[in-house]
Amino acid sequence: MTYLDFEKPIQDLAEELEKLKDVASKSKVDLAEKIKELEGHIHDKTKEIYSNLNAWQRVQVSRHPERPYTLAYIDYVSNKTFMELHGDRTVGDDKAMVGGWGEVDGQTVMFIGQQKGINTKMRQIRRFGMANPEGYRKALRLMKMAEKFNKPIVTFIDTPGAYPGLEAEERGQGEAIARNLLEMVQLKVPVICIIIGEGASGGALGIGIGDKVLMLENTWYSVISPESCSSILWRSWSFKEKAAEALKLTSHDMKANGLIDGIIPEPIGGAHRNPDLTFETVKEEILMHLKALKKLKPEKRIEQRIEKFSAMGVVHDINE
Repeated sequence: MTYLDFEKPIQDLAEELEKLKDVASKSKVDLAEKIKELEGHIHDKTKEIYSNLNAWQRVQVSRHPERPYTLAYIDYVSNKTFMELHGDRTVGDDKAMVGGWGEVDGQTVMFIGQQKGINTKMRQIRRFGMANPEGYRKALRLMKMAEKFNKPIVTFIDTPGAYPGLEAEERGQGEAIARNLLEMVQLKVPVICIIIGEGASGGALGIGIGDKVLMLENTWYSVISPESCSSILWRSWSFKEKAAEALKLTSHDMKANGLIDGIIPEPIGGAHRNPDLTFETVKEEILMHLKALKKLKPEKRIEQRIEKFSAMGVVHDINE
């Protein structure tokens, strides 16, 4: 288990527990009661720490190296029926963006999401979940396919942003994301978007326009990362904690500001401590929202989707 800096008290207790278990296994002394007591202390300390996380700490949890990524969610939710589809039919197949068909309790669903990679080699291949224009065009192709066959769409968002390379700009990164925004708001099928890790900038928004936009409890969603914000405003990354607070990027901030539709609770200690429970909770949320959305006519869903996003933000009339 990898521990974050603010989890030091939990780590100390966990190390003490391991030593106690080691002594119990090598001796005939019955330490079951003490082990149970220490496990209770670890649970209580974890609950205490995670009940009082600040914005920067939630950003750290969202980036935890053991946190489950998109394909893990898709495999569980679809009960391993996922059939990945490839390519944008123009340039190539972007490994940072994955998508394809899967079944959720007998319902066929189009799954799309950013995949960061589970090890060093795969992270390089998938560019840490930062998609090129062809990734967003592939996502749009799959959305249009889902619309053609009248199947709902579920997107999983987990990216530090769209890929910032020169080639990406040459191939129209901005246009590709803008096109997705325009097309997604007009899709005739139900669309559910779930932030499972990082939701940064247009890279996240490119697959983030839906009837329901949900965030896992320990995730963030913002136009810019705390580090980049700090480097612009203070010319240094040293103020990233202050920037995280000012950006109001946590799930609770986003819900309070009316920018998302709901928060999906995580197990105590974060999604990485109990992935299966997290997957099951996410699956239940998907099924619940799909059931409600399917009752609406396509025209009504589109109308509500447009109204929801149009109502976001504050407008000041300079003539007043």
